[in-house]
Amino acid sequence: MHAALKRHYARPGDEIEALLDGYCIDIRRGSGKRMQLIEIQTRSFSNIKPKLTKLLPKYRMTLVHPIAAEKWIVRYDADGVLISRRRSPKRGQLEDLFAELVSLPDLALHPNLKIEIVLTHEEEIQREDGKGSWRRKGRSIYDRKLLEVVRVAQFAKITDWLALLPKTLPAAFTNRDLAQALGRPSYTAQRMTYCLCRMGVLDKVGKRGRSHVFGIRAG
Repeated sequence: MHAALKRHYARPGDEIEALLDGYCIDIRRGSGKRMQLIEIQTRSFSNIKPKLTKLLPKYRMTLVHPIAAEKWIVRYDADGVLISRRRSPKRGQLEDLFAELVSLPDLALHPNLKIEIVLTHEEEIQREDGKGSWRRKGRSIYDRKLLEVVRVAQFAKITDWLALLPKTLPAAFTNRDLAQALGRPSYTAQRMTYCLCRMGVLDKVGKRGRSHVFGIRAG
């Protein structure tokens, strides 16, 4: 997945795996004031936080993260023989980005940072090696294969983040209100409000029973 997205983003003249200030950069484009750095992060944002913290004060960066809008599970036995291929019932959505953003909400609105979420069709390659999670009955995730880029959503300004809030949401709302408006689990709403408050997009404006009430920050 990482290599496929790097090929998808690379343009003629780009430097791949370029060294800069002691860090390896997936794609470096241009030079001087027009230089742009592109980092592909397929897993936890916490792993890239130190790099972003060090480089963002000096360079414009794009952080690319894929979310599987549709996924097929492809299983192989320990010898590499195909067992099955099935469509996963799970459907990734843009709101899933907050599962990773909780690691660095304070950087999300940095003026030098743009976050691009790539909704994909992909295959998850699993092997029956007995070393994986008990949830997968011991199967290990061996690889993720990009099949298609379906959509790219960019987040750089406050208005980009506000666009994720449903238009049916009242001006003052709880996590339960947000979860119902999104049609998503409560933990998705909780991650969203946590991040958006840390980013200064939302404020806690009161309480309704034991629940915090949120509103868009004025100005």
